[in-house]
Amino acid sequence: GASGIAVGMATNMLPQNLSEVIDGITATIDNPELTFEELTQHIKAPDFPTGGIIYGYAGVKDGFETGRGKVVLRGRAEIETSKNGKETIIVTEIPYQVNKSNLLIKIADLVNVKRIEGISGIRDESDRRGMRIVVEVKRDAIASVVLSKLYKYTPLQSSYGVNNTVIVNGRPRTLNLRELIDEFVKFRIEVVVRRTQFELKKAEERAHILEGLIKAIDNIDRVIKLIRSSKTVEDARNALMEELTLSEIQARAILEMRLSKLVSLEMDKIKEEYDALMKTIERLKSILASEDLQKEIVIEELEEIREKYGDERRTEISYSDGEISIEDMIPNDEVVITISSLGYIKRTNSSEYRTQSRGGRGARGAKTRNADFIEHLFIARNHNYLLLFTELGRCFWMRVFEIPEAAKGSTGRVIQNLVNIPKDDRIKGYIKIEDLNDEDFINDNYILFVTKKGVIKKTLVEAFSRPRTNGINAIT
Repeated sequence: GASGIAVGMATNMLPQNLSEVIDGITATIDNPELTFEELTQHIKAPDFPTGGIIYGYAGVKDGFETGRGKVVLRGRAEIETSKNGKETIIVTEIPYQVNKSNLLIKIADLVNVKRIEGISGIRDESDRRGMRIVVEVKRDAIASVVLSKLYKYTPLQSSYGVNNTVIVNGRPRTLNLRELIDEFVKFRIEVVVRRTQFELKKAEERAHILEGLIKAIDNIDRVIKLIRSSKTVEDARNALMEELTLSEIQARAILEMRLSKLVSLEMDKIKEEYDALMKTIERLKSILASEDLQKEIVIEELEEIREKYGDERRTEISYSDGEISIEDMIPNDEVVITISSLGYIKRTNSSEYRTQSRGGRGARGAKTRNADFIEHLFIARNHNYLLLFTELGRCFWMRVFEIPEAAKGSTGRVIQNLVNIPKDDRIKGYIKIEDLNDEDFINDNYILFVTKKGVIKKTLVEAFSRPRTNGINAIT
């Protein structure tokens, strides 16, 4: 992977699996008409060195097709259940570039402010054998729900933008996967051609010198006589060039040749080297003349790299897509919600309230503090929405499953700890709605307000169908 920021542009290329990329390049060279779908059979998705699970394929596909997209990566976590039924979340891989210590601090902070509930402890059991983060789940919590909240609120699920901006012929361009491969193949062919040209030049220069040496060896007596009769090195060089029709480079090589080269074995070696060089020159010229040969060399060199450095994919691909849906993991049971005058709220499964026999004495339905009393009690289902209206005319939202579950004999939790209600305000009214996403319902039903001094108004439920953390003004 690579990322960088320039003036007015940036790039963010995600890590890929080396073996897959080489497979994709090889397939593209072998079949220039390769379709996008066929190419993604080889290069499936980004592959992060820290592992994890890619969640959803739409962003990956966009990144491959257009050069821009978003890849969502989850850490690898499993839920273990002990013999006594207690559940524990074990995290063995975290997303790319996520700091483990910062992740643990983030989880602890969210637990402290009650944003994530159901966690009783966190331990880091990582060692040289690998990563292991242990999240202990409370007995009354559902581990799968806790894990979903960890994915939703912490870097245990992170997203990475794909922005394949590269410099092509001196200009910035955003390339898709196929264009990236095409440009890379062009580059590798250019490298092969320039390297071959360099090797050919060196081989021809050496062959030229060997031709002069062979000519000198074949006429060794004349060469020795010319050299002995010359007064200076320059005279000897000029005489050799004239007598044997040699170039200056060849004449200089002959003058620098050691006498040991005149041994018959050494003379044979020179001729063998020359013959081998002529074959090399022929091969290099054939490479320069054939684009197919150049492509073959590119493939061979990539295969060598794969054998030396290639490894298995580390990041798993999950093709399921969409936002994390916590409600899918929570049964839509019928519950009883109680709210006291001082603002203590709780939900209790309706199955806890048994049917009273004739003449029965009843059972404790709720517990309150000293001067407190139950002000509201109603039945709802876990997936319902709850609209909360305050004395100052603000509206806040809650999902019923977000209300802490407690036994019918417990007090519950203060509602201010669950919703961002100012200290000088208090909840005055509650309305449950089955589904705020039901277009027919929210556009055909009203909420009716009546104030103490006799002001009345009605407002479409649609006006309250877009929840905000800090609430909205419902009535002035």
